[in-house]
Amino acid sequence: MRVEIWSDIACPWCYVGKARFEAGLAAFEHNDQIEVVYRSFELDPQHPKDQTVQVLPMLAKKYGMSLEQARQAEARVAANAADAGLEYLTEGRDTGNTFDIHRLLHFAKTRGKQLELLDLAYAANFADQRSIFDPERLTELGTQAGLDEAEVRAVLADETAFADAVREDEREAAMLGATGVPFFVLDRKFGVSGGQPAEIFTEALQEAWAARTPAPLTVVGGEAPDGAVCGPDGCEVP
Repeated sequence: MRVEIWSDIACPWCYVGKARFEAGLAAFEHNDQIEVVYRSFELDPQHPKDQTVQVLPMLAKKYGMSLEQARQAEARVAANAADAGLEYLTEGRDTGNTFDIHRLLHFAKTRGKQLELLDLAYAANFADQRSIFDPERLTELGTQAGLDEAEVRAVLADETAFADAVREDEREAAMLGATGVPFFVLDRKFGVSGGQPAEIFTEALQEAWAARTPAPLTVVGGEAPDGAVCGPDGCEVP
């Protein structure tokens, strides 16, 4: 069964939700038969490229709150991250346009390194004050994930590379009705929105699996009396 996850590196609940989903998946009986596919979603596709802003002032402006209220909001997210076993810096981080990161993640997928890069990108964005919104930083993360440095640089230098793949993911998200992330789609039949607790993901996986797998046959009346059945060697006569 396939699980598709739409997310954005700039989304703290995607960071937390990934860890919670993985915990829920680990508790699912058939987890070895689940294919997980990560897809692209930009929270702010209009954000100017090569321009970053500090997270706290951005939150205050976006939601009409004070800087202190923004700090408190970040502290609440940090507490949830800690519960999921994640590091989270509440101050000193920046945010920006994530399109190049998504393009690089699609390239990493072609090399079998998407998950490695995704984990590194999340940690770099939420647990490190060094900006991830820089080609050199992305190149460093790509090579840490096991990608060829020259290929990473070539992808980042070519703004058309894997751009169509990112846009196709975003079109599919819109078609499925996703207006925010993280957004989890199970077997293209069930959707889970947000960074839900791990047990919710386990329940959703169980429900999707049950809907996909035919229920075992229940035999009414027990075994046939006196062996009155037919098999490959003929029929028994009572």
